[in-house]
Amino acid sequence: MSDLGVVERLRAAGCVFAEEEAELLRAAAAGPAELDAMVERRAGGLPLEHVVGWAGFAGLRIELDGGVFVPRRRTEFLMELAVGLARPGAVCVDLCCGSGAAGAVLLASVAGAEVHAADIDPAAVRCARRNVEPRGGRVYEGDLFDPLPTALRGRIEVLVANVPYVPSADVALLPAEAREHEPLIALDGGPDGLDVLRRVAAGAGRWLAPGGHLLFETSERQTDAAVAAVTAHGLTARVHTDEDRWATVVVATRTA
Repeated sequence: MSDLGVVERLRAAGCVFAEEEAELLRAAAAGPAELDAMVERRAGGLPLEHVVGWAGFAGLRIELDGGVFVPRRRTEFLMELAVGLARPGAVCVDLCCGSGAAGAVLLASVAGAEVHAADIDPAAVRCARRNVEPRGGRVYEGDLFDPLPTALRGRIEVLVANVPYVPSADVALLPAEAREHEPLIALDGGPDGLDVLRRVAAGAGRWLAPGGHLLFETSERQTDAAVAAVTAHGLTARVHTDEDRWATVVVATRTA
């Protein structure tokens, strides 16, 4: 299949960055037949990252399986803040870890970091183990804090929780790539989008070290309610925004 043929098929399917995607698909395919099949899957609406089996995130290549949440570029802002707060050797946790992208970044960027990651979705956990454990971290399967070793209580210095925050009624408005090919549990945050965050906030004080930080994304319209959710449990909160990446991050800190 010619370069032009691949690009034309992708463009006809509505892929805005058809030329760049064609290059990635060609690099990933073992031969013409596999390339044809990959282009067909992508043209059919499968996320590019699921087709090629990896996602670029914060300078890392994150292995990605079908049906696992695709790390977003805006989440790189969350990780820049997290890395900036983590001292060498910090105890860090990636909660609602999905593919383990955040945990992998912490391990790659913070010297000597002790990193633990957890997710309730077995498919995500299998994927995260390939991204986190070869870099020296540990991954657990279970609901929020439940599977973490009890020895971490009161010791976590940086807690990254990429919780779902899309209100249930808005899930249908998401791009088809997300709503049809990513797990609902990673997208749907309940009636106002903050159900999972409230559960994390309720437990964070018992797990964070004095002066430790909980970091999570939210949307601009949810910011006030998200801040209220963490301050209700004794944490102090600061809001950070990155307009270029349409990112809003709350850093909630346990009093030292």
